[in-house]
Formats: sequence, C-alpha cells, structure tokens
Amino acid sequence: MAPSGSGAVRSGCRRVFYWSPVLFISAIVVWSYYAFVLQLCVGERPPEQAVNLAYLLVYHVLLFMFVWAYWRTIFTRPMMPLEEFHLPPADRQLLEREDRAESVQEVLRRVAKELPVYTRTASGAIRFCDRCHLVKPDRCHHCSVCNKCILKMDHHCPWVNNCVGFSNYKFFLLFLAYSLLYCLFITATDMPYFIRFWTNSLPDTQAKFHIMFLFFAAAMFFISLSSLFSYHCWLVCKNRSTLEAFRAPVFQHGPNKNGFSLGASKNIRQVFGDEKKYWALPVFSSLGDGCSFPTCLVSQDPEQAPVPAGQRPPVVGPGGAHPFPPRPARGSQTWLLGGGSSETESDGGKQRDSRGKRGTLET
Repeated sequence: MAPSGSGAVRSGCRRVFYWSPVLFISAIVVWSYYAFVLQLCVGERPPEQAVNLAYLLVYHVLLFMFVWAYWRTIFTRPMMPLEEFHLPPADRQLLEREDRAESVQEVLRRVAKELPVYTRTASGAIRFCDRCHLVKPDRCHHCSVCNKCILKMDHHCPWVNNCVGFSNYKFFLLFLAYSLLYCLFITATDMPYFIRFWTNSLPDTQAKFHIMFLFFAAAMFFISLSSLFSYHCWLVCKNRSTLEAFRAPVFQHGPNKNGFSLGASKNIRQVFGDEKKYWALPVFSSLGDGCSFPTCLVSQDPEQAPVPAGQRPPVVGPGGAHPFPPRPARGSQTWLLGGGSSETESDGGKQRDSRGKRGTLET
C-alpha cells in the first residue's frame, strides 16, 4: 500500500533530519578545505614553495583517509543476526499463544540450546527480541532508530546516521583517529597565523577571518574528539561496547563487566585483526563472526550441540566478499584464549581459521 501524502512528507522530513548532522560535518569539511588550501596555503603563506607543497601533501593525505573512514562508517550496513537465531514459525505461533512467562522461557530455552548464546537478561532469562522475533546473540541489541537488532551494537551515532556495531566499529575508530589528526594538523599549521592575527601583523584581507575561524573550529573539534577517541580506545582495550560500559553483560553466573576481555593485545586484535598492515586502513579485518565471542568466563554448554565449522558458508562482508577470512566463533575462542598464532595447520591442508558465517545484511 502506497503511503499517504502526509505520511510521505513526514517520512521525507524525518530523513532530512537524520541526515542533517552528516550534511553539517560535510559542509564544515568543504569550508575547511577552502580556508586552508585556498586562503591559507595559496593566499597567505610566504613564497617558500617546498613548505607549501609539504603542507598540502600532508593535508590531502589526512583528508583522504578521513573521508574514506567517514564514508565507510556511514555506508557500511549494520549486520543483523543469522537466520538460525530467528524463531521458526511454529515456535512463534506457540509464543503468541502462551501467556505465562515460564512457558515462554521454556520455549526460548529449547531454541537457545542449539545456539552459542551465553548472556542473559538481568533476571537470568533468555535474551529475546519480541519485535524482530529472534533470540539475541551475545552483545546484540535492538536499535530503536534503525528498528532492527544489530550485532555487537555499540551505539547509534547521529553524526554518521548509522548504527555503530560489529561491521563498522573499526571504521568508526579510524574515523575518530583521522579526524583528530586532521584537526591537530590544521591547528598546528594555523597557529602562527592566528598569533599574527591577534598581534595585528596579518594583512587586512578576507583571508584573516577564515584563518581565525579555522583555528577556532579545528581546536574546538580537536578537544572534543580527543576525549571521545580516548574513551573508545579504553573500550577497545577492555573489550567493551558503549552499552556494556553502562550496563555490564549478564552471564549465567551473574553480571561481569570484563566478561569478554581477553587482555589488551587480544582485545585490540579482535577489532583490528591479525595483520597489522590493515590496521590503519578502513577495510574490514575484524575477527569473529559477530554472533558469538570468546570469553574466559564460560565454557561451551554441554547441552548445546556444537556447530561444525565446515557447515558455515564463507563470510560476506558489508560490501560483498572481502579478502579477510574472519574466524568462526569457536575457532576464534580456541585461538584467542590459547594465545596461538594465526598460521594455518598442516593437517589435511586445512586452515585453523576456518571460515565463519556472519550475519545477514540489510537489503
């Protein structure tokens, strides 16, 4: 059924409202390019061509990496739980008919026995989303803005108009890092001309106002981004999401804020991957499948049937197939907890890091 006229207008206004922070950041970047390149480097700098070229080269490298990471953070689709976490139609109908909470939990416990889920609600019940009709994987949460369950959801960020989760958390961290470096570089190179502005030794041209506002804007964003980036670096080292920092995940034995922490080094590798040459690039290289995560607090439930790694199809990344083979849940648990290397085994020519199945993507 086609939406009514008023409904279409409301939907359009909502979309514009959601995209307005992204448009604001884009406008700031475009203006900063004009102010730094055309007004500062070309218009006001002394005729030392080597210095000008060095400034412009570093600036454009930082700008390119910043825009690349920002683009990937915005347009990487959040990953949703696998089909196996969704309730079968028969169980959905059974839940709709059940009124008692104990009967509902009995059905959910039966379904969860076949799934690698170890976290519970605060009351110890199976984590279930009644809007998506699925058993929530560990670290998965329902986003009220996106209206879907997001794997390893960190938060919904209005500045990227997207959920930050398993599929784009690395891109979000790089976006913060490169925007921080971008603002720091502009602040440092603009400071001598800002001082000249206040001492009235700068020529009275239109460029002086761009220099003044460019310094203020870059310094302001640098200060705010420093605290945000430091906070997320701390979260990565502790292997926590923003939601888990405010509410500790609950396991079968109770809540534990360090339940998924494996040590700073392994926590960092879980987000950025094994190969350090990809850490600084906004390309997907995170470990795991997004549906389950290694933890030192729990062992596999003997009532849960193990999922053979060979039955999991290859991972499909947010933009299609990617050259980084994420580890399946149990494979990454054995490797990370054991502290072994990522080299392949020679037995049968099979690799230790067998392909894992990842969440389905929004279409």
